[in-house]
Amino acid sequence: MKVNYVLIDFENIQPSSLELLEGEHFHVKLFVGASQTKLSIDLAAAMQRMGDRAEYVRISGNGRNALDFHIAYHIGWIARQEGKSAFFHIISKDGGFDPLIAHLKSQGIFARRSASLEDVPLLKPLTDASKEDQVSAVIERLRGMPKNRPQKDKTLRAAVSNWFGKNLDEPGIDRIVAELVKRKSISIDDGKVKYHLSA
Repeated sequence: MKVNYVLIDFENIQPSSLELLEGEHFHVKLFVGASQTKLSIDLAAAMQRMGDRAEYVRISGNGRNALDFHIAYHIGWIARQEGKSAFFHIISKDGGFDPLIAHLKSQGIFARRSASLEDVPLLKPLTDASKEDQVSAVIERLRGMPKNRPQKDKTLRAAVSNWFGKNLDEPGIDRIVAELVKRKSISIDDGKVKYHLSA
């Protein structure tokens, strides 16, 4: 599974908990404004439990978009070091990040902005996600299992059903598989599945 870097705009969003990020594939960078002087003890304790997977980034000066530029810099630095093996999640309600995300995607770098941790597709039950996010989450799961992906159309459909807690009806599974084909993430030939997913 890709390393998921979660970059939290703490000036914009103050999550009450980081429990959703306990998996080893999550790394957190909490960007704190220069004038912010308080963190909740629960948040600080959660960051501490994550050890070297969590880092505070204190902004050294005030100014419009100062924190945003810090986040952009850190994404660039990590992407340069790790290439396309990372997925960046910017947690902010600030739509000003969206052009940056569009540019990253155009460079083949996986990134998205979510208004809260609970809105990150990877962190919420697939049945609660939008149709587009459901497909994206299925793709991410398939990327995370390169050695044991379903090899047949039937087993892929069974896997998708299980990922949705068996709460997805047959037309819903058909829609997801059809969208995987449309996005050229997979191709199906005589019931056999071939994957065209980046690492």
